[in-house]
Amino acid sequence: MAHDFRPPGHAAIPPYGGVLMEDLSLPLLVLLGLFGFAGGVGITALGPGGVLPTIGLFALTGLSPAEVAGTAIVTHVATGALATAAYTRSGQLRDPATRRTALLLAGTAVVGTPLGVLVNTMVSTRAFGLTLGLLLVLVAALVWIRERRGPAAGAVPPTPLVAGLGLAVAVAAGVVGIGGPMLTVPLLIVLGVPVLESLASAQVQSVVVAAVGTLGYLAHDAVDWPLAALVGVPELAGVLIGWKIAHALPARGLKYGLIVALLALAPYLALHG
Repeated sequence: MAHDFRPPGHAAIPPYGGVLMEDLSLPLLVLLGLFGFAGGVGITALGPGGVLPTIGLFALTGLSPAEVAGTAIVTHVATGALATAAYTRSGQLRDPATRRTALLLAGTAVVGTPLGVLVNTMVSTRAFGLTLGLLLVLVAALVWIRERRGPAAGAVPPTPLVAGLGLAVAVAAGVVGIGGPMLTVPLLIVLGVPVLESLASAQVQSVVVAAVGTLGYLAHDAVDWPLAALVGVPELAGVLIGWKIAHALPARGLKYGLIVALLALAPYLALHG
């Protein structure tokens, strides 16, 4: 059953299953915007971050799992495009090896994302929350492994490995409404790809995942456009700030903070479903 945080006396959820903006209190609207902003920072600073808008929409609104994923994934079309432009400007996407990885990830996203959207339409709210919680634990483990391994070795992973990784991530992204960098960046770094190059490649993948996923969720009438704008505009601002952080500041403290936050949120989301 969808969650309803509205006070008594407010209008019922509309027939299509979404929520009305006026039915959400001002503190909830502000909190949703903050989830979007923090997600944008995380997308370009570390990779993990795109899940935060999904978490906010799932935990704070009465949207169904499909509407949560559809509304969240729409925001990643713009964030992915902006982040791709930013990493092109800073030079990472001009490197041939990085462009190759990015194109492989983007190509497999065309196939994997629709599969994820299809899976989402078949899962219950409880299963959706459990999946989201497990993904957060996986990401926290990957970020921790990345930090323990130290600087990446500058490896170029084999084409079949990158393609398989891209397909798996695209399916997961389609299911929960994330852009891709949340899982792709830690996985690439575990494979030896440097941080900035991993971040750059994942942004290109994110554009395709988000665009294809948006079309899929639109076909199921599962996008709440006002909420997408509420979350997505602050998310864009966060993308630019996160890009600057990735190039200017040591990220060890932020990484450990992210691990703690993900592990703290995971059981709540798993049980909240």
